[in-house]
Amino acid sequence: MSTTQRTISATPQRVDAVLCDGWNYADWVVGAVHVRSVDKQWPKPGSRVHHRVGGWPLTIADNTEVISYVPGQSLELQARMWPFGEATVRLDWEPAPQGNCRVTMVEQFVHGPALALRNRAADLLLHARNTEALARLENLTHKYDD
Repeated sequence: MSTTQRTISATPQRVDAVLCDGWNYADWVVGAVHVRSVDKQWPKPGSRVHHRVGGWPLTIADNTEVISYVPGQSLELQARMWPFGEATVRLDWEPAPQGNCRVTMVEQFVHGPALALRNRAADLLLHARNTEALARLENLTHKYDD
């Protein structure tokens, strides 16, 4: 399991706005390259972002499903990337000093061949990937500036 935390220079409401727009998914998730469609109910549990992952020309069509969503607080996802497997990703965000927001991202493989990668080395790679994902998330929050 990989846990990554970042204090973002945006309010929790801005973080929530970015995550509630499924069309932003490929802009902050490292490895997702294209959003094909977003269920109208996103981010209600059971709704999905349909995306492509990988690098051209070797991309894979798959989807990510919402497990749970607490407005203004947390989002838990089941990310699929078959034939490699699936991972759960949980994002929690809360107010931080000076109008900022502390975001915690926890990711772990749960199904498929990627389970064999559940070790310290894989966790370090996930941490590096998720550090970049949270930096991208922060950049997207500025798209919602007044």
